[in-house]
Amino acid sequence: MRLDGKAALVTGAASGIGKHIVETFVSAGAAVIIADLDASGATDLAGVLRAKGAQALGVRMDVTSEQEVVNGVAKAIAAFDRLDILVSNAGIQKVRPLEAFSLAEWKTLLAVHLDGAFLTTRECLKRMYASGGGTILYMGSVHSKEASALKAPYVTAKHGLAGLCKVVAKEGAPHGVRANIICPGFVRTPLVEKQIPEQARALGMSEADVVSKVMLKETVDGQFTTLEDVAKVALFLAAFPSSALTGQSIVVSHGWHME
Repeated sequence: MRLDGKAALVTGAASGIGKHIVETFVSAGAAVIIADLDASGATDLAGVLRAKGAQALGVRMDVTSEQEVVNGVAKAIAAFDRLDILVSNAGIQKVRPLEAFSLAEWKTLLAVHLDGAFLTTRECLKRMYASGGGTILYMGSVHSKEASALKAPYVTAKHGLAGLCKVVAKEGAPHGVRANIICPGFVRTPLVEKQIPEQARALGMSEADVVSKVMLKETVDGQFTTLEDVAKVALFLAAFPSSALTGQSIVVSHGWHME
C-alpha cells in the first residue's frame, strides 16, 4: 500500500514504534514530520531520511504543551502545504502499585497520552477538515482492552484513547476523516525494556519470569510483537481507501486478547 503525495505527522517519533512507523511511511512515499520531545533525535532522524531522498522534517514537540503542539503542526503544514495523517504515538510508562502513585505521576502520564492526543487531534483536524479529509491513528495497547497490575494510569489512559478514537470517527466522518486505534501487545522497545526489571522488583520474580509469565503469558506463541508488525498495521490503516474502516481497534499481539 502506498502513501505517495501524503504528509504524515508522527508524535514520539524519534525512537521506538514511532521511528519505525516514520521509516515505513517514508518507504511508502509519504513526507513525514518527526515530532518528539527529543528535538535533536527528531532532527537527526529527519536528516538521515533526507540524505536518502525522503521528505522529512524534525520538530520538537511536548505533546502536553498546547503552544508547542500548535507551533509544531503549523511548521508541518508550512513545510509540506498539507497534512493528511496524524499518528498520535507519544507515550510514557510508570510501573508501581496504585497506592504508591503520586497524584503528580498520575497526572503526568494521563497528560502525555490523553492531553497529547487531544491537542494534536484538535490541531490536525482543523487542517484536515479544511482540505477535505485525512486519517488519524492512535497508538493504544492491549491495555486499551485489558488490565494489568502495576499500570493503573497507563491502562486508564489507553482505555481513554479508545473512546476518543470512536468520537473522532463519528465527528470526522462528514469531513472525510477516519480514525482508528492500533493496540499492540508488548513490543521490545526501550519503554518495555525498562519495565522488565521494574516489574521483577515489584512482583518479586526474575526478569525471565516477568517476560514469560507476565508479558507473554497470554500470547499463542510466547513471542513479542515486533516494530515491523505495528508499522505494517499503521501503513495499512493510513492507506486504507475508504471510511469502511473507521472507529475500529486493531489488536496486534500474537493472540493476547482476542475478539
